[in-house]
Amino acid sequence: MQTETVFLVILAAMVAILVALFQYFYRKKKRTRLTLFLAFFRFLGVFGILLLLINPQFAKSTYTIENPVLNILVDNSASMQEHGTEVNTILEALNNSENLQNRFTINRFSFGIDLKPLDSLSFSDMFTNIGEPLSDINEAYRRKQGAMLLISDGNQNVGRDYTYESSAKKPVYTITVGDTTAYEDLGIGPINTNTYAFLNNKFPVETYVRYQGSGTITTRVQIKVGERTIFSETVELSESNNLKNINTLIDATTVGLKRINVSTSQLPSERNIANNSRETTVEVIDEKTNVGIVSEILHPDLGALKKAIESNEQRKVTFLKPNAPAGTLEEMDIFLLYELNRSFNAIFQFIKNKKSNHLIITGVNTDFNFLNQVQDDFEVELGYPEQEVFGRTNAAFSNFDISDFDTDDFPPLTSDAGPITMKVPHDVLLDSEIRGVNINSPLLTVMEQESWKKGILAGADIWRWRAQTYRSTGDFTNFDSFMGKLVRYLTASAQRDRLNLEYSNTFEGSNRAIITATYFDQAYIFDPNATLNITIINTENGNSSSRTMAIRSGYYEADLSDLEPGSYEFTVNVEGEGISKNGSFAISDFDLEKQFVSSDHKKMDLLANNTNGASYFPDQIESLIEELGTNNNYIPTQKSIENIVSLIDYRILLAIIIVAFSTEWFLRKYNGLI
Repeated sequence: MQTETVFLVILAAMVAILVALFQYFYRKKKRTRLTLFLAFFRFLGVFGILLLLINPQFAKSTYTIENPVLNILVDNSASMQEHGTEVNTILEALNNSENLQNRFTINRFSFGIDLKPLDSLSFSDMFTNIGEPLSDINEAYRRKQGAMLLISDGNQNVGRDYTYESSAKKPVYTITVGDTTAYEDLGIGPINTNTYAFLNNKFPVETYVRYQGSGTITTRVQIKVGERTIFSETVELSESNNLKNINTLIDATTVGLKRINVSTSQLPSERNIANNSRETTVEVIDEKTNVGIVSEILHPDLGALKKAIESNEQRKVTFLKPNAPAGTLEEMDIFLLYELNRSFNAIFQFIKNKKSNHLIITGVNTDFNFLNQVQDDFEVELGYPEQEVFGRTNAAFSNFDISDFDTDDFPPLTSDAGPITMKVPHDVLLDSEIRGVNINSPLLTVMEQESWKKGILAGADIWRWRAQTYRSTGDFTNFDSFMGKLVRYLTASAQRDRLNLEYSNTFEGSNRAIITATYFDQAYIFDPNATLNITIINTENGNSSSRTMAIRSGYYEADLSDLEPGSYEFTVNVEGEGISKNGSFAISDFDLEKQFVSSDHKKMDLLANNTNGASYFPDQIESLIEELGTNNNYIPTQKSIENIVSLIDYRILLAIIIVAFSTEWFLRKYNGLI
């Protein structure tokens, strides 16, 4: 307790005594035992009040010894499988070092694609991300003194380059396991091609072949579609010219899923041939959706809509004027009518006569008088100023899946349309929100009358949504996928599919092979109680298997990652409903963990040097233990924690004050002194 506080307490006691003396002894000739009692209670009450005001406190300090933290990160990916004994020997040496155990608080982690506490090592992770675990550990222990120890072969196949890990504030010591000898190696890079190709058209195939070595070699690169070789080229590579791009066009002559294999011949001294070939697939189709965007004005929305719709190769966008000839209009499968005015009268009559599916997009240049007259599905209230309108997804919308589409961070659209009164059955996809208030008017809604599908979007500047998607995620996929689903819905037949499938045509061996399905009941509401079974047939050997799809949040899922590489056909059926759909896919024999022929000790050295650590090999484990055990940067530190504790319990003191004054008053009252 501070001297100042002690002085205040003494002063409070003196003041309380003076008050009691003045009250009961000053100019009092008659002093009895009662007077002493009354003075005592007055002193106790006043002293208690003054103590409450002073609130005396004292500081209590506790001291602890905190050891530095040593975080050990062990690579658990498949490329480490051959070095398991080496890794276990390293861990055993670290565990048996009493100096390290006494000097450090040791935490052990394993990582592949994700970081997790080390329980046991399986060396089965199909990806290696070294940068993210380093960053996560630094963030989690940023307030702790210590170091990190990385045990790995240094080969990373996903994530950012770990050698320049900017968040690594603590020294990183590395142990590089595996063979660090540089062998000659050839490898095929990723294959770039279309997802779909159209019958009797050509589609591009682009890849590259790379060489690792010090000599000059000649190799042959072949491209096969199925069992047929359709391209072959001899390339010469060297240490200085170690990469060659391969580009060709392939004829799509038949419909179906085509497996494309790119391979290179093996070098005489090559040890790793797993990366000498790579596969992909292209689905050849004989149909295409023609989308006509009709507008009289130029606007960024038109380009954004074209890019989003044509992100699916099955769709082609054509820009049309309202006075386009009937022959051109006949070629369109769906129309997007942008900023209508009276010049659209002829094309709108064509659409009504043909019952063509269409989407109306309005903005500040729309003639709403004309729009209200030319159709009977809805009416737009007139006379509103230009304003910003935000879109909010309708969770009850079930015509197609929009669970991945979120407009919360999207900028507003521009509109001068008033509230929309719907006159026909409709399904609202997006609600309108102005200044944070839902105005109970649809921003985007769709209608369906027999075989005729229509929609209205009451706002322009949708290009901002596509730009925001890129800003948030780094690509346009979310927005483009949403527009693709909307166009697919509007171009589909009147009979809505109750069972819908989503899957990739090609699964590379390291990636999860996932097929998802959505199933709706007769009211077209997602049915979570259905049983969906999937039957998979390997078209190469005829083997088949069946399994039940697992229910997830709003969809069903089948994980087929346990299948062997090959070509497959599958059928998904709804038990007890007689509803089924089928498809095909291929799993390529590709493993990212087999793309490296030797350990990358140079990157491990660079990481250690950039973080003021040191690089070691397994046979230098004793040197590493000695370095960590004698480095004065890693010594225990004493920490003190000071707690300020109140000397009195205010509740007890308050009770004493009340009792003292109450007793004094009772005694005075009883003895007729008041």
